[in-house]
Amino acid sequence: MTFTQTHKDPQSSARCGVISTDHGKIETPIFMPVGTVGSVKGIYHRDLKEDIHAEIILGNTYHLYLRPGLEILKAAGGLHRFESWDRPILTDSGGFQVFSLSPIRKLTEDGCIFRSHIDGSKHIFTPENNVDTQRIIGADIIMALDECCPGDATYEYAKKSLSLTQRWLERCIRHFDRTEPLYGYSQTLFPIVQGCVYPDLRIQAVEHAASFDRDGYAIGGLAVGEPTEKMYEMLEVVDPVLPKDKPRYLMGVGTPANILEGIARGVDMFDCVMPTRNGRNGMLFTWDGIMNMKNRKWADDFSPLDPKGTSFVDRTYSKAYLRHLFIAGELFAGQIASEHNLAFYLDLISQARAHIKAGDFKSWKDAVVPKLTHRL
Repeated sequence: MTFTQTHKDPQSSARCGVISTDHGKIETPIFMPVGTVGSVKGIYHRDLKEDIHAEIILGNTYHLYLRPGLEILKAAGGLHRFESWDRPILTDSGGFQVFSLSPIRKLTEDGCIFRSHIDGSKHIFTPENNVDTQRIIGADIIMALDECCPGDATYEYAKKSLSLTQRWLERCIRHFDRTEPLYGYSQTLFPIVQGCVYPDLRIQAVEHAASFDRDGYAIGGLAVGEPTEKMYEMLEVVDPVLPKDKPRYLMGVGTPANILEGIARGVDMFDCVMPTRNGRNGMLFTWDGIMNMKNRKWADDFSPLDPKGTSFVDRTYSKAYLRHLFIAGELFAGQIASEHNLAFYLDLISQARAHIKAGDFKSWKDAVVPKLTHRL
């Protein structure tokens, strides 16, 4: 994997670049739709490419490890072939899922012992077998195993957690560097920068991760319960110390406003389940604000779903029709809303790139963000 920075905004840390992988190029900044178990919920791959314009999608190591399992994925030739996706894929290590299942997991020096949320069976992720698992899944970009520290953790807990994550990272990198990809194309491993909301721990985490000179770096442990202002503060802390010539991936973030503010603070890659999860619950993101499609006000509004939208669903269906589908409990409602939201997120990121290239990103971002949070 290679990264080339092409443009820099003069008034912020926003930048444009190109990531090159064996499965294709990715223009940054980029938003990556989440395909947890090998699918982006409710979306055809055809639409991901032709309507939403996704350049890379995610898979989740925890979920794919449990189901369909490594034997099936290996027999299929990896996740790309299994799900018929020929563009880049990124996998997380499953650390966040294990963190979110805290009642049924235990951290040790060796790794993380957890029980399946499916059948209660007992498993362990170690830094080594987690790399092996992601080798079998076959993503282009894989993550190091870490502990996702809670956003409200004490300094003492966060320091201890970071120390464990750093020791695991050393083992991940050793094992990654002495193993090979399985399917004839290259893979790269990103360290994850933890440290909770404590600046000195975040800086320590960056310096430790950067010492391994990897192809890119992930920023984890944000948007996990801490105030939004703290998330932005931590991005401002790590921005000047992260390598400038490598992409930065902010994990699991977030709202449209979060994404633009993250770009302004030097982040290149984003993912979040919000477009599809919130879409299935009737929330649509637009350039004019947020719409709750279950509201009575849309019942007789026969105007296009979103006149400013880029997806075919925005021109094909009316607000009244989508509201009817939600009230009737039709699965089609979530599919339309998810398609709209993902197309909006990719349009948002495309517009951000255009304004970075034009040199006016910061002023554009400052004008746009208040509109994005308005409730229609």
